[in-house]
Amino acid sequence: MSKETSRPEEEHVTPVEETAAAETAENQQEETYTLTREQMEQMEGLAKELEGQKEQMLRLAAEYDNYRKRTAKEKEGIYNNAKADTVTAMLPVYDNLERAIGSLTADDPHRQGMEMILKQYKESLAKLGVSEMECLGAAFDPEKMNAVMHVEDETSGENTVVEVFQKGFMLGEKVLRFAMVKVAN
Repeated sequence: MSKETSRPEEEHVTPVEETAAAETAENQQEETYTLTREQMEQMEGLAKELEGQKEQMLRLAAEYDNYRKRTAKEKEGIYNNAKADTVTAMLPVYDNLERAIGSLTADDPHRQGMEMILKQYKESLAKLGVSEMECLGAAFDPEKMNAVMHVEDETSGENTVVEVFQKGFMLGEKVLRFAMVKVAN
């Protein structure tokens, strides 16, 4: 048994085919077009118009993106303002709960229930992002507190809050209600 290896036959190109291929390549390279001045001006005008349309589309896309961002920011602002207004309207309830707890004796059975309600109310405010200002013993801050009384006190430092009449509240960095305090001079 003999093994035969088969090789593909090599293609032979005839001189006539080579000449025809060379002429076709030359024709493709040498093809030139003659344009009139009007045609050139028309093509330049169309190119400028295309560039103008492209710039206009880019501007329109940028304007739309800015509009989308602005409206999202406005919606967030509206939501935060509505939340602030709602919480501010409910702060007197907080004050009344604290007054009620203060008026009850420690052994009164109603006091425990009122304290539980106040605790739940504080948790609800915390979930909304509302925090109570810690004023007692702190330095007076006119951006967060209203000084309704001044007292001469040698034991306290200057401009120190010695008594809080009404607690202040903040929603994030925004003051919902200023604290009413007594300040030592």
